[in-house]
Amino acid sequence: MQVLREDWPYPRWVAHRGAGKLAPENTLAAFRLGAQHGFRMFECDVKLSADGVPFLMHDSTLTRTTNAASALGSGQSMIGGDHAWSELARLDAGSWHSRGFAGEPLPSFENIARFCLQNGYFLNVEIKPTPGLEGPTGQAVAHQAAWLWKDASTPPLLSSFQPEALAGARSAQPHLPRALLLDSLWDGWLEVATGLSCVAIVCNHALWDVGVVSQTKRAGLRALSYTVNDAWAAQRLIDLQTDGIITDRVDLFSPLI
Repeated sequence: MQVLREDWPYPRWVAHRGAGKLAPENTLAAFRLGAQHGFRMFECDVKLSADGVPFLMHDSTLTRTTNAASALGSGQSMIGGDHAWSELARLDAGSWHSRGFAGEPLPSFENIARFCLQNGYFLNVEIKPTPGLEGPTGQAVAHQAAWLWKDASTPPLLSSFQPEALAGARSAQPHLPRALLLDSLWDGWLEVATGLSCVAIVCNHALWDVGVVSQTKRAGLRALSYTVNDAWAAQRLIDLQTDGIITDRVDLFSPLI
């Protein structure tokens, strides 16, 4: 049995993709709005451009959250990882959400990192690789995180649904903390997490119960949840003594609790 880490440095409350639904996800505008609501820790999704620049994007394709369909022209791939950063940086990532955010650009991982570092905020980075690039994406994100946070006391928490991405991150920068994301408790999940030297499990909040929390903590891991948008669900997780709650409802929950 491992000993549960007592030096857990991260706040309980984490703003999902910056500010949940109140701003265009995974943009600097969203992070600023989440911070205005008092949040000190944020979650974001990071993948690689075709020329190896880590940037923020949840989906594999650009169509839902950017104007790529019109800006890149017909016949162009809509897969984010197929384009160079010079193309991606010119896209509008705000108009899809609302007129007030028109023209908001896609941020690079470095942009967001510097915002967090300058303001003393914490970050949970979900490594979101283009299929087939799990290992290289984990390596690239970890290398850049290590460089950006080299003088910081608390590094970002790197998480992924893809064990291959976490393995890549571990091979590149083994000292950075890692977490396994789960949407189900598939066979061997705990063994995979401990085998990757993870410090936490981040799973669908409905999966946690007394037994699973106990099993996780006996293995020396912290228990975090996504995406918690109801007060009753948040209270259930607090009562279970879980360690982190990722939410869209930055307008509902006080991050000071």
